[in-house]
This record gives sequence, C-alpha cells and structure tokens, in this order.
Amino acid sequence: MKGVMRFGKKGKLSPPCVGPYQILKRVGKIAYELDLPNELAPVHSVFHVSMLKKCIGDPVSIIPLEGLGVDESLSYEEVPVEILDRQVKRLRNKKVASVKVLRRNHLVEGATW
Repeated sequence: MKGVMRFGKKGKLSPPCVGPYQILKRVGKIAYELDLPNELAPVHSVFHVSMLKKCIGDPVSIIPLEGLGVDESLSYEEVPVEILDRQVKRLRNKKVASVKVLRRNHLVEGATW
C-alpha cells in the first residue's frame, strides 16, 4: 500500500508484536491512539482494534525496543548467540539437517529451529 509504514520486514521474519504501549484515548468506535516512543515517530499512532492485542502481564517475554538496535527503516537484525541442539530429518531420499538457535534478546524457550 502506498504511504503505509511497516515495522520490520514483511512476511515470516517480521516481529509478531511490538510493545506494550499505553492507550491514550479512543478515536471513534473502533480505533485507539497509542503512546508510541520517539523511535516509532514515523508510524501513525492511531490503530484499528483488529491490530491490537491485549497485553497479559508477563514482563519476561516482552522484548524492549531500546535493546534491539532499530534503525531508521524500523527494522533490526537478529543475532545468533548459541546453537542449542541439532537434528537430521529424513524426507524420502533426502536428509535435512536443522539446528536450534538461541538469539540475542530471546529466552531459551523462544529458541527456533
């Protein structure tokens, strides 16, 4: 869409959630204005309710925006820290190797293959 600013990359590698942020006021029947930090100044601060998720208090799982190193295009780079596990899957005639990677600013439970 023309004129729309997105956070990060489009598709699988985009972060699932950014926040939490305080709701400043209700705009109309189905939109809310959020208190966004200065790093997200290019992003419009009014969001439709379908784009918002209720934040259930687990402060350990929240990734702070300051530690990510977000650049001016509102994207950041995931840095691998450690390989936790390895596995080899057999698919018909092929063997596919996978590694479980722990990334910076993530918990061990959030490690991905």
